[in-house]
Amino acid sequence: MRNTNYVTMKKSLFTLPILITMAISTIAGEYEKAMMKNLESMSKAESLGDWQAIANNFARIGEAETDKWLPNYYACYSYVIMSAIETDGAKKDGYLDQGQSYLDPIVEAHPENSEIVSLQGFLHTMRLVVDPPSRGPQYSGMAFQSLNAALKYNPDNPRALYMLAQMQYGSAQFFGASTAEACSTLAKALEKFESFEPASDIAPQWGKRQATDLQAGCQ
Repeated sequence: MRNTNYVTMKKSLFTLPILITMAISTIAGEYEKAMMKNLESMSKAESLGDWQAIANNFARIGEAETDKWLPNYYACYSYVIMSAIETDGAKKDGYLDQGQSYLDPIVEAHPENSEIVSLQGFLHTMRLVVDPPSRGPQYSGMAFQSLNAALKYNPDNPRALYMLAQMQYGSAQFFGASTAEACSTLAKALEKFESFEPASDIAPQWGKRQATDLQAGCQ
């Protein structure tokens, strides 16, 4: 009887790590599946309502997966896009406030993550867009600071290069200066987009189309 119990116990101890690994794999698989489903919805989103639903879904995933930064990243990104769609200035700021609330904790947790810091630069840029004449002095500096920091952490980040080019281009147009620097930065961004390999299927991959559209101003 003792031998039987001993053998049973040994089998249990042997299979326990396997069961734990299987459970973790299942949870990870569900996370990836939920993220992919929402990213697919993002690719088809058009209206504010579409983007709000996407932001809500990413927020829920983030609440369940507190050790992951991507859900908060995409929730913030969704609100930034909503601010771009919205025409009312006060509502634009409201969306950006909501986006910042999701961005703050992951900036704090990952201060040298190039993708996160790039998104902060994007959000600063959209603050500027609300009222360029009055906000330019403050938010242009903040956007440039974030984007240059993102490139310090990863010089090959195509999104940081694209957004930096966009800021350089907008500043040059505002002051009636040459866009040569912006176009040079954009050329680097497009080059990096071509060689870019995302860390995973759910890692940030956006920006190439927008960079290509901006290229029309450099012809």
